[in-house]
Amino acid sequence: MAKVNSEISYLTRCRLSSRSSDEELSVVENGDSRYMGVTSLLFPLSLIMSRLSYFFYMLRNWAFNRMNPEVPARRDSFLERFRGPELKEMSGCKSDRQSLDHNSTTRRKNKWPLATYNMNNCNNTDDKKEDKKEEIKKDPKDEKNNDKKEKKDEKKDEKKDEKKDEKKDDKKDDKKDDKKKEEPPKEIWIMDPAADMYYRWLTVIAAPVFYNLIMIVTRACFNELQDRFTKLWIFLDYTSDFIYYTDTFVRSRTGYLEQGLLVKDATKLRAKYRTTSQFKYDMISMIPTDLLFLKYGYNNPEFRFNRLCKISRLFEFFERTETRTSFPNMFRISNLVLYILVIIHWNACMFFAISKTIGFGSDTWVYPNISHPEHGRLARKYIYSLYWSTLTLTTIGETPAPVRDVEYLFVIADFLTGVLIFASIVGNVGAMISNMNASRAEFQAKIDSIKQYMQFRKVTKDLEARVIKWFDYLWTEKKTCDEKEVLKNLPDKLKAEIAINVHLDTLKKVRIFQDCEAGLLIELVLKLEPQVFSPGDYICKKGDIGREMYIIKEGKLAVVADDGVTQFVVLSDGAYFGEISILGIKGSKAGNRRTANIRSVGYSDLFALSKDDLMEALTEYPDAKKALEEKGKAILMKDNLIDEAVANAGADPKDLEEKLTRLQDNLDVMQTKFAKLMAEFTSSQMRMKQRVSQMESQVKAVKPEDLSEVVADKDKKVQ
Repeated sequence: MAKVNSEISYLTRCRLSSRSSDEELSVVENGDSRYMGVTSLLFPLSLIMSRLSYFFYMLRNWAFNRMNPEVPARRDSFLERFRGPELKEMSGCKSDRQSLDHNSTTRRKNKWPLATYNMNNCNNTDDKKEDKKEEIKKDPKDEKNNDKKEKKDEKKDEKKDEKKDEKKDDKKDDKKDDKKKEEPPKEIWIMDPAADMYYRWLTVIAAPVFYNLIMIVTRACFNELQDRFTKLWIFLDYTSDFIYYTDTFVRSRTGYLEQGLLVKDATKLRAKYRTTSQFKYDMISMIPTDLLFLKYGYNNPEFRFNRLCKISRLFEFFERTETRTSFPNMFRISNLVLYILVIIHWNACMFFAISKTIGFGSDTWVYPNISHPEHGRLARKYIYSLYWSTLTLTTIGETPAPVRDVEYLFVIADFLTGVLIFASIVGNVGAMISNMNASRAEFQAKIDSIKQYMQFRKVTKDLEARVIKWFDYLWTEKKTCDEKEVLKNLPDKLKAEIAINVHLDTLKKVRIFQDCEAGLLIELVLKLEPQVFSPGDYICKKGDIGREMYIIKEGKLAVVADDGVTQFVVLSDGAYFGEISILGIKGSKAGNRRTANIRSVGYSDLFALSKDDLMEALTEYPDAKKALEEKGKAILMKDNLIDEAVANAGADPKDLEEKLTRLQDNLDVMQTKFAKLMAEFTSSQMRMKQRVSQMESQVKAVKPEDLSEVVADKDKKVQ
């Protein structure tokens, strides 16, 4: 084909050269005549095939890039993989024809077609008198150059197409991501293990577990019970199975805490559930062993023993109930009794099963012969077995001696189990009783110590009786609890919340605290201390220094005269007094002294807030301190209990002295800290100097020969 193409090109040149120079010039400059002549010869079947092959090649690359956008484009084209030397020459000729067609189209648009044609067409030269051999020799080189150009153009086009496709794919991916971001996450149902709903579900699942724990072994040993109520057992069995399957789903959707947050991702919850040991037991409990009933009949309930693998749910229910109940000690005792009864029940069923295997009435140890009407009743069978099990496990009373080896082994196992049960009963019951009486014993120890002290100090009998009555009141009213001791293990945040819940409303009733900041109120609430006063006790007397303010929680207080009998006013629940004295307002006529006698009529519960605690809290709230002082001044001015001249005077010298002493103390503390830091700095500086001097001495001791050896060792390592 290469030869044919070269001959065709040679014939065309001969035809052009056979004409006259004017005709040749006109033909050359007339683009249409020359274009039609060349294209008529260069439009055979080979050109069509080359275009089709190139089209299919590009189509294949486009489809491959669309299907595999991450795979880089192949460098060799489809034709080059199977092309021989002749096909390569053929492709070179085709590229020449394509370049000729391209040049002819551009020449039409150009005003100077001849110049354009001569610039772009590398096969036509200005020398028309060259020989055929020279033209044939030049053609392969031109074909190679054209092949290279064609390959480069194809690669560029492919890269452009790939970039466009990648941009389109990126835009599509971005749009998808935006849609995903815009779409809210799907909410799925999650069981919170700390919610009440979870405890209710534990109550539901505990019922079928306890049913299987008690009834499966009973029905397996007492066939008469299984035969009488078959329909009831079918209903209860498959109802419990349905609850079991539902519980497995609930377990797969039960959340757990990860970094303090409840995990709500369904995939994570399922993965977490699969890693737990309970997942294996749940799968075992859900094995459809009931299919064996089709072969052996429904009167074989022992096939359902795998349902007992869910017993952990029953234990979890007991644990949750113990933390929720208001009587944990009573619940522990009842729970222990229940465990013992279950063990006795199982042991009774096993005794009856062994008796049935050996033979009823075959010896004195087994159950009597059921042919007797009295021993053939179902109730007598179970009660006799339960009686025998109770005697054996509790080691109380005498039981028939065993005869066979199996009977001996069973009795030995029962005796060992009974010893463990007795030990657990003694230990648990003793611990529960001691826990129940722990508070009473502690309180009694306090009373005994107070009695010993009063006897040692020879306190009067009346005062001793009042002290004992005060303790009795605390115990009967259940006010022996030390709040600080109870709440010491809680974090500060929970302490504050409990104090706010209990005392905040009471503190807000005080006039001077009604418009205070919430933070200050919280600080003050934490500092309130409960106090209990007996009948006739003086809370404060006229002229005493006021160091606390009081809020009445419960009880009645009377403002009395100096004789202690005449009552002016009776204060009841919610009243308060002493708030002005703890502020220490300058100019107050009473100063920080009490202005009245206040006495408890009966037993009274008060909250006390000391002056030191108030001032400590106000150091962090200077604005609140000013507001409280202004309120106190307004109250004193209203009652005409303040000296305005003194109040409007400058700062109190005592306050200045206190500030100076505080500054002096702070300065002393700072000086001690600075001295410690200087000592540490000097010691570290000395250590650094010593290390530097040691290193200098080591460097001086090094000889040049040693350095050369070190350099040689390094060179060897590098090589």
